[in-house]
Amino acid sequence: MSTDDYVQRMEQRGVKPTATRLLVLRAVGGHHRALSLRELDDVLETVDRSTIFRALTLFLANHLVHAIEDGTGITKYEMCEGHDDCSLEDQHTHFYCVGCHRTFCFHHTPVPTISMPEGFVMQGVNYLVKGLCPDCSR
Repeated sequence: MSTDDYVQRMEQRGVKPTATRLLVLRAVGGHHRALSLRELDDVLETVDRSTIFRALTLFLANHLVHAIEDGTGITKYEMCEGHDDCSLEDQHTHFYCVGCHRTFCFHHTPVPTISMPEGFVMQGVNYLVKGLCPDCSR
């Protein structure tokens, strides 16, 4: 994704595209897996952790990224795929490697359809598979 694409996504969602926010969003969008705040802090050496956290909080509120809980107690973040909003269609399977503790996104593996009992309204779903990634299974 180009810098212009990231800027356009921010502007579409009412987020002012500052240089630091652009760095954070590019770091999240530049990986094919969900990243924790600590991982982003390691990648973005020139940006302090509190600034990264504030950007992520803003991105969450404006549906640029969504948060994933993979059972470790550490929130991980990834870009929303949709151009308008994060939606149930953005939900996909995640894989947590018990060896290296990374969370991978399986964008082309949809979450199974869940039939909700009457009166319940689904707003999100977290479908997680645990095991060993190719690197750890060797």
